[in-house]
Amino acid sequence: MSGGGIRPYRSDDLARLREICVLTGAAGGDATGRWSTDDLLPDLFLEPYVTASPEWAWVVDEGDGPVGYLVAVPSTRRFVSWWRAKWTPWFSERYPEPEQPYSDEDQLVRRGYDPDVLLTAEVDEYPAHLHIDLLPGHQGRGYGRALIENMLITSLAKAGVPGVHLTMDPANTPARAFYEAVGFVELPSSTPRGPVLGRWIPPRD
Repeated sequence: MSGGGIRPYRSDDLARLREICVLTGAAGGDATGRWSTDDLLPDLFLEPYVTASPEWAWVVDEGDGPVGYLVAVPSTRRFVSWWRAKWTPWFSERYPEPEQPYSDEDQLVRRGYDPDVLLTAEVDEYPAHLHIDLLPGHQGRGYGRALIENMLITSLAKAGVPGVHLTMDPANTPARAFYEAVGFVELPSSTPRGPVLGRWIPPRD
């Protein structure tokens, strides 16, 4: 796979990408109906990224519309500042701030109010971060590797970004195997509840 079927994100992709975010949101499986609203996952893990940095989003499209995507930000610190100023006010109009004790959903909602959760201990060494989702029927065709290698890593190297990281659901063991196959390694801030993986990006000559 050389990147065929992959193109830059367009604003008219958003509704379909939000659906894909939900359909892959339970450790790679369908999260439809898991939370009180199916809007929660894309409101946290998709739409803020394409709103803040649409140029860092790519879509897998075999001709009938999106079947997967990668979204990223080159500077997590800048993204957190943007989120606090722009996204938290939007988010807070839609989701009441949880009170203790927190349920699993409350903890997710808290992310919308407190983007500092994105600041892993290694954020200065691996300043970029990403989310990637492909519908199950379209996995194993090389799209994931092409999104990482041909789109994201190439673009980050051109921008002089030294590293990229991600967090993941530990239950998603196929995803863990994929990330390791494309050069990600576990970082020290990982916990059993939240693995953190990073990939160093060598500078361009």
